[in-house]
Amino acid sequence: MTTQSGLGRIEDGAAALLDTAFPDIAAVLEQEGSLHCLASCAVRRRIPLDEAVLMAPLGRPRAVWGVGLNYRSKAARTGRALPDQPILYLAAASGVVAPGTRVVIPRTVNEPDYEGEIAVVLGRRLYQATEAEVWPAIAAVTAADDMTARDVMRTTGIPALAKSYPGFTPLGPSLRTPDDLADRDAIRVRTRVNGTLRQDDTSAGMIFPIPDLLSRLSWFAALEPGDVVLTGTPAGTGQDRACFLADGDEVRVEVDGVLPLVTRVERPLATRVEPPLAPRDGRPHRTPVERPLAAPVERPHPTPVARPLAAPVVRPAGTPPRTTG
Repeated sequence: MTTQSGLGRIEDGAAALLDTAFPDIAAVLEQEGSLHCLASCAVRRRIPLDEAVLMAPLGRPRAVWGVGLNYRSKAARTGRALPDQPILYLAAASGVVAPGTRVVIPRTVNEPDYEGEIAVVLGRRLYQATEAEVWPAIAAVTAADDMTARDVMRTTGIPALAKSYPGFTPLGPSLRTPDDLADRDAIRVRTRVNGTLRQDDTSAGMIFPIPDLLSRLSWFAALEPGDVVLTGTPAGTGQDRACFLADGDEVRVEVDGVLPLVTRVERPLATRVEPPLAPRDGRPHRTPVERPLAAPVERPHPTPVARPLAAPVVRPAGTPPRTTG
């Protein structure tokens, strides 16, 4: 874990602060390619875990990849067919925040939603890899809340716009190496909202399991040490219940072997503003519309034109065949 006082590991319910010059986990992975070197670091002091100020474990990653509709339970809940290829996207790394951060929902977002996910962190470069090469290149798994503005997603059809607001990608707080997982093919992920269990599934329910997913992605982009891949969310999101996050809500994401990731939501009571829509069929931007909930505010400047995402990934000829297990 990364704390305000430096890197640490969990020992007997306490945060053991390590004697190392590395500022965060990303720096370790850039130089070492794994987290194993931290196991031999001397402990300079211990503090109670609940007194440790936890930071985003990777700082600000170079790249944050995500995938849509990657759980069978989610496809069944929404009535959608299973995709033939993963629906991949990049989210802005500026959306990554530390555990426990209070996320302020922008006035332009009317339907903020949570997505509890297993995040995988690369330790070694992965490019045009086979499935067998994926797990050895993964340094750790952690928890993520891949927050989504459902109304923005519906309006634009562009995941990167709906998921890149500041604070919309909480990560952490701790990491677990693959060899410490009880069953890396069935990693459990749960999400609770205000204490109520809303999502509960394992990676065994993925449409594209982690080795397959990263192998496919690596045929089109080189994944570098410290890069993060969000592996999809199971059924039980607010979208599934038509019930979105409200002011004061607390979202808790639990991933096997990782400390719980807790995020609190703040929705200011102010004028709500609709953003300009991306032009379609040559039509101009729609003028932003203000819907006053309190005192009037200035309209935002028009945003740049949003380009549609490319077609879903298609594996090139000659790619090693998909394996199971």
